[in-house]
Amino acid sequence: MKKIIMTAAVVAALGLSSCSGNKEQSTNPLFSEFNTPYGIPPFDQITIDNFREAMIKGMEEEKAEIQAIIDCQDEPTFANVIAPLDKSGELLDRASSTFGPLSSSNSTQEMRDLEKELSPLESAHSDFIYMNQALFNKVKAVYDKHHSMTVNPEGGDAILTKEERKVLENCYKRFVRGGAELDDAKKEQLKELNLKLSELQLQFSQNLLHETNETYVTVDNVEELAGLPEANIQAAAAMAASKGQEGKYMFNMQRPSCNPVLQYCSNRDLRKKIYDAYYGRGAQGNEYDNRDICRQIVALRIEKAKLMGYSNYSEVALENRMAKTSENVYNLLDQIWTPAVAKAKEEIADIKAEIKKDGFNFEPEGWDYMYYADRAKKAKYNINEEEVSEYLEINNVLKGIFYVANKLYGLTFEEITDKVPSYEKTAQCWRVIDKDGKELAIFFSDYFPRDGKGAGAWCTSFRGQKYEKNAQGVEERKIPLVVNVCNMTVASADKPALQTIDNVNTMFHEFGHALHSFMRDTHYNGAAGVERDFVELPSQIDEHWAMEPEVLAVYAKHYKTGETIPMELVNKIVESGKYGQGFATVEYLAASLVDMDLHVLTEVPADFDVLAFEQKKLAERGCPRQIYPRYRVTNFSHTMGGGYTAGYYSYIWAEVLDCDAYEAFKETGDIFNQEVADKFRKYILTPGGIDDGMTMYHNFRGQDPKVDALLRNRGL
Repeated sequence: MKKIIMTAAVVAALGLSSCSGNKEQSTNPLFSEFNTPYGIPPFDQITIDNFREAMIKGMEEEKAEIQAIIDCQDEPTFANVIAPLDKSGELLDRASSTFGPLSSSNSTQEMRDLEKELSPLESAHSDFIYMNQALFNKVKAVYDKHHSMTVNPEGGDAILTKEERKVLENCYKRFVRGGAELDDAKKEQLKELNLKLSELQLQFSQNLLHETNETYVTVDNVEELAGLPEANIQAAAAMAASKGQEGKYMFNMQRPSCNPVLQYCSNRDLRKKIYDAYYGRGAQGNEYDNRDICRQIVALRIEKAKLMGYSNYSEVALENRMAKTSENVYNLLDQIWTPAVAKAKEEIADIKAEIKKDGFNFEPEGWDYMYYADRAKKAKYNINEEEVSEYLEINNVLKGIFYVANKLYGLTFEEITDKVPSYEKTAQCWRVIDKDGKELAIFFSDYFPRDGKGAGAWCTSFRGQKYEKNAQGVEERKIPLVVNVCNMTVASADKPALQTIDNVNTMFHEFGHALHSFMRDTHYNGAAGVERDFVELPSQIDEHWAMEPEVLAVYAKHYKTGETIPMELVNKIVESGKYGQGFATVEYLAASLVDMDLHVLTEVPADFDVLAFEQKKLAERGCPRQIYPRYRVTNFSHTMGGGYTAGYYSYIWAEVLDCDAYEAFKETGDIFNQEVADKFRKYILTPGGIDDGMTMYHNFRGQDPKVDALLRNRGL
């Protein structure tokens, strides 16, 4: 969450106290460092009013801190401008970093209302900082003095350390990108655009949350669920019962609920209903329809880009990423698109053969793809994913994830079962111990879907790694509080939480992000982040170990017998691993291309139809009509909700890096080679953003990444 600022007039208009010197101030848990084990937020003690109060007080404090920087009469230096600016807003950060993860995983109507209340204030606060001419003048004075100087490893105000230089550079660029160099009239225009965009992006996200969790397909009779695994039937019955539909079966649009129908259910009409409901989220013509919201977002982004001197929004987004230009993005995506479509057409031929086996002659549609592709895979490789899932119980999978982290980096994990605050009863809490015996982080594993949790999977934190001075004035590292949030398959009445291979890969992926958060070691917030198209490298490389036979032998235990997965089945998993990559690659690339296509536009008409645009662009590229983009525009949170705007390509960009990086391990003949693991930790996981992504990759690999390993890995 961005920092927020409220003027006194806004505070008064909302009927809120300024929180100075009253009793409520001393009882608000957010007003001071948490007096809890490891500084974990005391979740059960914090109310919506506490969040509102703390944010208001945090805003007031940060305004005062910024004014003090401006008022300082000394010559502007890193120490009296950049360092205090980097550290400003401690209370606001504490409140925001507690509220943000909760609002995405445990959303309530109260939280959603507060988000709407704060959304325009987030925009106003950012503008207050980055369009503040007096503050920018000081930042620019420091930047002009230092940006051409050489690095001094010892630091000091005269010559900066490498990290300080990066913080200064990033700070200066944020001001420029935030509109600091615009004239007053354009600044006012930019403020208005930022305000409208923040409100629309929030509305998009809240609409999508409702459409995902509150869109249901209901089935009256169990006979209509032929082919669906018993565990999924039980889950559908339980969902129906929870909604007052005892004796029926309900599916919402969370993937653990609806995907098994598309993969296993022989009822074609039901598959179509589920397919249309899932891909139609945000385009149902109801109060949660996102089509015009998306049009407005695209138009406003174009207007913002032009106001700032760019021709389109992709130029704004890519300026500080590894890719740099839309041409570079398209070049990569196009390299992979052609072989991916060819592979998808092979899969469609297999699907047609399976349809004929059933005595039918219809042309396959999108709702047939997963069902018949699964059958074709079974026929080709004699592998049954239901059988495989019996070896993938979620707690054992987590042991496998921890095993890999231990073998690579020497980490150990101790579950904390009491005396720590918990925000959700199904989330587990772990101490992460480094190989030298020191505490490295606290890790929360939050794996199961529930009302109020957003769709998908992500890694977040209640506190990032940072340094603070102790009572003796010595800087000490404060460990991060890191959270993996997923929507995995839940236990049924007679089976534990058995996972699909895809779910297992997702768990490894998100834990790769967690490892990055555990090991980051920077002294300034301004040097903590990496480029958007680099951030998926640590997560995606972790997936490579998930299906390695040596790792499967550790965690893949049959839920009934405890038997280790047979090597024959392991070999089938490995052999069949590339099957279905035509579909998976095309649906991903299709979304990535549409994301770029929207953001290279230089104008959109008032009647611009985002879904018609999507369809036209994909048809021009020869996308098989049976494959929709992984997310259609109206439910494409990565780009329309912000975060991965003109950036969904980042996963495949980073996959070039992660596949090439994994080759560094395989070339040694040891997937846990310690020398390579130590280099990966040192040069990729630890530095934060002190170096740019390609420099970090060169430091690790000693060469440019090649696309060959990615194409081999995907069977293309």
